[in-house]
Amino acid sequence: MKLVYGVNDKPKFGQVILFALQQLLAILAATIAVPTIIGNGMSQSAALFGAGVGTIVYLAFTKFKSPVFLGSSFAFIGSMFAAFAGGVSASAGYLGLIIGAGFAGLVYVVIALIVKFAGVKWIDKVMPPVVIGPIVAIIGLSLSGNAIGDLMKGNVMVDKVMVCNPKIALICGLVTLAVTIVCSVYGKKMLKMIPFIIGIVAGYAVAGIFTAIGFAANIDAFKIINFSAFQNMQWFPDFAFLKVLDGGLTFGEGGNFGSYVATIAVAYIPVAFVVFAEHLADHKNISSIIESDLTKDPGLSRTLLGDGVGSVAGAIFGGCPNTTYGESIGCVAISGNASIVTILATAILAIAASFFAPFVTFLATIPSCVMGGVCIALYGFIAVSGLKMVQGVDLNDNRNLFTVSVILIAGVGGLSLTFGSVTLTTVACALILGILTNLLVNISGKKDGGSTEEVLSEEDAELEAEMNELLSDTSEEQK
Repeated sequence: MKLVYGVNDKPKFGQVILFALQQLLAILAATIAVPTIIGNGMSQSAALFGAGVGTIVYLAFTKFKSPVFLGSSFAFIGSMFAAFAGGVSASAGYLGLIIGAGFAGLVYVVIALIVKFAGVKWIDKVMPPVVIGPIVAIIGLSLSGNAIGDLMKGNVMVDKVMVCNPKIALICGLVTLAVTIVCSVYGKKMLKMIPFIIGIVAGYAVAGIFTAIGFAANIDAFKIINFSAFQNMQWFPDFAFLKVLDGGLTFGEGGNFGSYVATIAVAYIPVAFVVFAEHLADHKNISSIIESDLTKDPGLSRTLLGDGVGSVAGAIFGGCPNTTYGESIGCVAISGNASIVTILATAILAIAASFFAPFVTFLATIPSCVMGGVCIALYGFIAVSGLKMVQGVDLNDNRNLFTVSVILIAGVGGLSLTFGSVTLTTVACALILGILTNLLVNISGKKDGGSTEEVLSEEDAELEAEMNELLSDTSEEQK
């Protein structure tokens, strides 16, 4: 899609606010979902604040050239559980979250230093378009289950069971998706650039009508939006570093702090290497959208440092390590707005919103089905962006065909491996298999395993050389 606003363009102030709100809506559900899953008193507002701070840090390190928002990373959920399990007191668990983020950030710093001195050419050789393209597609496809699952859910729960009828939720989600599509395809000017805002408002309105009918007629199947969330609003972000100071630091295994830190290191460091693969794929993806290779300018070392330090900053406040968000990249692609000013405004809006409880609560009440409708488009665009990278790859060549096939099947099939507390995600497993397959089929450097067309082209080349030689001899005789 042709960009309406490039990275360095500056939309008008009013437009920036709308674009920032759209970005915030795109990343909100996932950002606040992580502290909700972890529990232990983690604050959604603090996670939102940490995401905003982490994004500003990332933008500074990347010289304000990479239009991506950082949000809470799902990859570290198992590591975060390990932090709380290893610390007997809650304050020790929060200290573990910060220490763990420090370890993850250290991994990024080490990789950044390696890239700084070794360059990025080795990455282009190990992960050419035939590998990175399908990996980007898998990032989108691997999230498809989440989008479809949310499409059938409401937010009203009784005894942890959803009370609304999935078909009613589906109607709200499909209305959201339809309005988003219509605005993006047929909309004019601003309407075309804020399809998510219009779609979410439309879906929320429909869900609100169903919910009102449900409460008025006492029909649980129609209850979708959980308005009771406004009764228990959190007015001030409960920052992670303040949680550390709340109580005594009591650690497991006889109160041994050294053993606790070692446990945290084992839980976080391997996952950081896995997330590096997703970091690279995300930046290749956004690079293709803005038509500027971010791994070269500002450089992969800077994006890694920004991601790593941004994760530490985010964890200090919100407890959650951050990562670049595919939802943010999808929003850039669909809206055609890659303005870095928009991303900066989104980060500032996230920080400001974290102190305004009614706004955060309102965003949190957006039903899962409505966000599911939006995410179908967001995740779909990520998948399509990856497939577009493969367009220039010759799939008549068996070497390329095997590489792409292995990645797609491993990714769509959901291959993942668990070693103790460390889980190799589907994306990581698909990437590793893709790299190994690509190396295997290119060991000799010959075209023996190539396509019929390549073999014929070689024969044609030999025949052409012989004909040129004959013509040369004839020309000499004539002279």
